[in-house]
Amino acid sequence: MSIRLPSAVISSAFALCTVAGGAVAADSTIPHKVSFAPAASSTPALLEHGAPAPREYVFSAPPRESAQAAVGIYGPVAEYRSRVTGKTVTYRRPGNWIEYQSDMRKGVYDLVFDGPHLNAWRAANMQHNILVKAPGDNTFVVAVRNDSDKLRELRQLAGRPVCGMSQHNLGTLAVLKEFNNPARQPIINNTDGWEQIYSGLQSGRCMAAILPARNLAKYDAPGSATRVIYKAKPYPNQALSAGPRVSAEDQAKIVRAMTRPDARAATAQLREAFALSGDFQTASKGEFASAAAILKDSWFYQ
Repeated sequence: MSIRLPSAVISSAFALCTVAGGAVAADSTIPHKVSFAPAASSTPALLEHGAPAPREYVFSAPPRESAQAAVGIYGPVAEYRSRVTGKTVTYRRPGNWIEYQSDMRKGVYDLVFDGPHLNAWRAANMQHNILVKAPGDNTFVVAVRNDSDKLRELRQLAGRPVCGMSQHNLGTLAVLKEFNNPARQPIINNTDGWEQIYSGLQSGRCMAAILPARNLAKYDAPGSATRVIYKAKPYPNQALSAGPRVSAEDQAKIVRAMTRPDARAATAQLREAFALSGDFQTASKGEFASAAAILKDSWFYQ
C-alpha cells in the first residue's frame, strides 16, 4: 500500500509510520524508507515501510545527521534519480553506523553517497562503480576555540572530549591515526551534523571539533571564533557509487543527470549541508583507490 502525497507535504510526512487496514498511525519516529516512484502524476509516493517496490533501487548515505534532516537532504536526490531512470528509488536511512556498515557489506544498497574511503572499499570489494563526485576536495580540520590559548597541538587532545562523527567517518579516522597509543586518544563525542559539531565546540561541550574545512569556513566566516590546529591530507570529495544491480544504462543516465545544471534543484539541500559550490563531476575508480588505505586497520572492512 502507498500514500500519495504532494511534494510540499513530503517534508512534513515524517510522522507517518505505518499504514494498516486503511488507517494511518502517527508516530514521532521517521520512517527508514522514503520511496519516490516515477508515477504518471507529478507527486512522488511515500511507500509503507517494508512494502515491496517493483524495479526498486535502494539509495543510502551514512547517518551523519538527524533522520528528519537526512530525508530533507537525500529525499529530493532520490526523487530526481527516480525521474531520470524510470525506476523507484528508495532512500533508506540507517539507524546507526553499525547498521550502515552491515547493510553495505550485505549488498543491500544499490546507490550510496559517502566518503572517498568507503567508495574505494566498495569499488574493490562490492563491484560498485563510482559514478559522480562532489566538487572540490575533501579536507578535514581540527578546530579549537580562539580563546583556548593552551591548545596548540593535536596531541594535547588525548583524553579530552572532541566533537566529531563516528570513528568510521573519514575525518575522525584521519585524526585518530595520528595517535599511536589507543589508550591516549581524544574522546570522540559522536555528534549528528556538522553544524551541531561546530555548536558543540562553541558551547564548551567539546574542546575541539573535527569537521570539513569548507564547513568550518561557512560557520566561522570571519575566522575569528576558531583556530585550526590540524589539517588532514586532502582526498577526493564525497561520491556516489552504484552496485551491480544498477544496469549500465541506468548508471549512464544517473551520471548524465547528476552532472547537468538542472540537477542543482534536487541537490540544493545536499550542497548546502556540505558547503559545496559548483556542479557534481564525473568520477573514476582510479582516483579514489588510495583513499581505501585509511581503512586498513579497521576490522570491519577487512
